[in-house]
Amino acid sequence: MNVADPATYRPAPGSIPESPGVYRFRDEHGRVIYVGKAKHLRQRLNSYFADFSALHPRTQTMVRTAARVDWTVVATEVEALQLEYSWIKEFDPRFNVRYRDDKSYPYLAVTLNEEFPRVMVMRGAKRKGVRYFGPYSHAWAIRETVDQLLRVFPVRTCSAGVFKRQHQLDRPCLLGYIGKCSAPCVGRVSPDEHRLLAEDFCDFMAGHTTRFIKRLERDMREAAAAQEYERAARLRDDIRALERALEKQAVVLADSTDCDMIALAEDELEAAVQVFYVRGGRIRGQRGWVVDKVADVSTADLVEHFLIQIYSESESVPREVLVPALPPDEDAMTELLSERRDGPVRLRVPQRGDKKSLLETVARNAHEALKQHKTRRASDLTTRSRALQEIQDALDLDEAPLRVECYDVSNLQGTNVVASMVVFEDGLARKSEYRRFTIKAVEGQDDVRSIHEVITRRFKRYLAETEKTGELDHLGDSAEAAEGAHQPIDPETGRPRKFAYPPNLVLVDGGPPQVAAAQRALDELGVDDIAVCGIAKRLEELWLPGEDDPVILPRNSEGMFLVQRIRDEAHRFAITFHRQRRSKSMTTSELDNVPGLGPARRAALLKHFGSLKRLKDATPEQVAEVPGIGMRSAEGIVAALHGAAVPRGRPGGDGGGVGAGADGEHRGRRS
Repeated sequence: MNVADPATYRPAPGSIPESPGVYRFRDEHGRVIYVGKAKHLRQRLNSYFADFSALHPRTQTMVRTAARVDWTVVATEVEALQLEYSWIKEFDPRFNVRYRDDKSYPYLAVTLNEEFPRVMVMRGAKRKGVRYFGPYSHAWAIRETVDQLLRVFPVRTCSAGVFKRQHQLDRPCLLGYIGKCSAPCVGRVSPDEHRLLAEDFCDFMAGHTTRFIKRLERDMREAAAAQEYERAARLRDDIRALERALEKQAVVLADSTDCDMIALAEDELEAAVQVFYVRGGRIRGQRGWVVDKVADVSTADLVEHFLIQIYSESESVPREVLVPALPPDEDAMTELLSERRDGPVRLRVPQRGDKKSLLETVARNAHEALKQHKTRRASDLTTRSRALQEIQDALDLDEAPLRVECYDVSNLQGTNVVASMVVFEDGLARKSEYRRFTIKAVEGQDDVRSIHEVITRRFKRYLAETEKTGELDHLGDSAEAAEGAHQPIDPETGRPRKFAYPPNLVLVDGGPPQVAAAQRALDELGVDDIAVCGIAKRLEELWLPGEDDPVILPRNSEGMFLVQRIRDEAHRFAITFHRQRRSKSMTTSELDNVPGLGPARRAALLKHFGSLKRLKDATPEQVAEVPGIGMRSAEGIVAALHGAAVPRGRPGGDGGGVGAGADGEHRGRRS
């Protein structure tokens, strides 16, 4: 791929109009690589060329890949939205956001375009003249709903072949005999009567449920009054069938609420979208999408792209659309959606109440979908192999990094500094080999010195353990490896030597300073056969020791996804350990304030009660049951934990304990 100088194709000054419009960047072969819209074309396009260094690296890549730019002027911002979507759909540009289903969702479809409409499960592209409901998470959920409704709305469900065969035989199928089909194949109902049943079925699925239940209840009472008890019993069963169908759709909002609830979960590389379809106050369906963030886009931009793509292809736009962030051109988007619906549409971010709570539930589903998507992607062998090969090529390694160790440092304003080491082998996490470090030699927020300390400690252990038997080679060269062991075995203990297996690549969370610290630690130990690399969070750049420029992996490459996943796992592991340490230190510090309570008795109290909360809830008598704690100490402990002053002259100890001096200050040993 040739890289163009943006100055060579920059439009001449004054040649770009100041109107709304849509623009296209093309590469040297004329292929469209990016489509964008603007309220003011001149300002937007000039921003790509005015200060190239100020652009986001992903935008820089797009501009340097392009060889020319053209544009089309439109009258309004709404027209710009429509034309932008049309061009994105037509050209499928590589730098534009394109949402894709994270799986194929089944819909309940009613083929109103046929003479005898059919109820069926349908996947894939939507067809004109077919009414869709859902989507549903599973096809069996549709079949259960349909089975309940067919006794009330006996619409045809058979295929065209079965319908034709039964018509030739002049005999209905089993559903016709048991009353779950009106048997239009043999003329039991006319085409108009059958279509009316199908339309009633659609109305019920669309949320107009009350009138059908009330009608059946009225007919049941009339049948009972006329002593038609069999018919009344059948109508009663029909009512129960409709109620069971409604029970499967949870009531979440007021009966009059029709809205789509959209939530996103995103990281630097991908985003997942979940939508709950609420009709008549009930959740009628759920659907999800994922997208690669190949361009520099905000949450508001993602929302705008999603609304354009989904509702431009949908025949059903609700009165209200709830989103996590309003799109940049809110007025234009609202006008476009109103045109699609042929009625007013409200676009908003809920701030309080039931709708905000439900949107938070949708967001949790989106986070889970993103996690599952990454897990599925990481579990594929071919994908992992490609990712390791891409990392090897990008970092110019002699071999693929089959074992990667990643280090991250976590602290809170320089306190409780800890570090994590996570291990990935063949692209998969090896949690049994994760390690945690408490940083002791570093005070304050000094990640560079912390990285140096933890790398030094880890590889000192590696050298010490391997030098015991002279095994300084990688796993696979040792006798234990030949026998299938995961790690070399310590002959004295029979356990794996924890640090005797070195990585192919050391990955640190940070930029050039952290990478230099890690490399310096290895150099000081004489370890010269392990590659070092750092990943900077903000731009996802890879830094090598001594290099002035970063290595940029393609944003949607498998190598980038694997590196990011390893870094995120190290960050999660470090944060978890840091929280544990912080919680423990908070507990200890509160007990430290109790006069005369030493480390042994603090430990005994926590062991006896299990937590500080239970200790606070205890009475002096219960505290006195702890070995080594007398009643006078127990009273002092309870008073101190509840903020009361310990009575003067009453020491925390019980005879022989550390008492108070003349000035009331306790002089005890601290842990």
